[in-house]
Amino acid sequence: MRIPLLRFGLLSLLILSFCELQAQSASQPVTLERTFKEAESIRSLRSVLIQQDGELIGEEYFRNASADYPYNIKSASKSVISLLVGIAVDQGEISLDETLNDYFPDYFESNPNPEKASITIRNLLSMQSGLETTSFYNYGAWVISDDWVEFQLDQPMEEEPGGKMVYSTGTSHLLSVILTKATGMSTKAFAEEYLFDPLNINVGGWDRDPQGYYMGGNNLALTPQDLLKIGQLMLNGGDYAGQQIVSDEWVRDSFGTYTRSNFNPYDYGYMWWNRTVGNYRVYFAWGFGGQYVFMIPELDSVVVMTSFLNNATQRRSYKEPIFELLEYQIIPLLAQN
Repeated sequence: MRIPLLRFGLLSLLILSFCELQAQSASQPVTLERTFKEAESIRSLRSVLIQQDGELIGEEYFRNASADYPYNIKSASKSVISLLVGIAVDQGEISLDETLNDYFPDYFESNPNPEKASITIRNLLSMQSGLETTSFYNYGAWVISDDWVEFQLDQPMEEEPGGKMVYSTGTSHLLSVILTKATGMSTKAFAEEYLFDPLNINVGGWDRDPQGYYMGGNNLALTPQDLLKIGQLMLNGGDYAGQQIVSDEWVRDSFGTYTRSNFNPYDYGYMWWNRTVGNYRVYFAWGFGGQYVFMIPELDSVVVMTSFLNNATQRRSYKEPIFELLEYQIIPLLAQN
């Protein structure tokens, strides 16, 4: 019995020490300088930008990161695709009730499948297509395939359309292809005319599939300042500098909750995540490795964090330090303003 008691004693001491450290930390005033010092201790972080009431109150780059270098935002690209679809919906180019059969009739003529054919654009936006994922274990096979659209459509049905979430970059890529088919413009050209140029954003890079379609949902390169502009646009209900880029209705629908992650305590809208952090509801774009755009409506704030990809793994251990920084440093800083 001695060993268990000894272990219990050590565990108690560790818990008490942790609580004391937390109490000491809580007693210290939250300042911008201290917040950035805490941010720098997260070794994966390359930038933190904090904006409130439309004014940049702090911006810091770590480990020789450059403010001007467009960086791969990974799956935060999916939120950009959602924005572009919303603009096309506002223009009457796309309807959320349209189906895969409406855009890929040749495929379904050769591969009849009423269930797949009935999947709607709305289902794609909320990751409720039901098609087996082409992310994670299927990602490598998908990106080296000769036809990304066909590869995704060939996937078996894992859930019913409109059912449980099946997160998949192939699903968001279908939206990029649909956008091109509906508008007659490449996704990049459409984005530049209706989103990027009005926000003075220059794309640093954007992958394309073997057929030349721009990748829907990954490998778009933007600067942290660009991400801040997109976050402010969403926070302002689709308005940027007095110009309505996307409708307020689309923003509200995008921030709704239609499904929930199987792996994280996060809710999902139209390719925007949301969860409670501290006492505040936070909406965010999220890319692998720690690429984040956080919007906190109650504090009229946008926070951007980008991270290096060198040591990122599917274990995603980068998440906890980032959310702790947001909860215990950045949100209290914003709340006291």
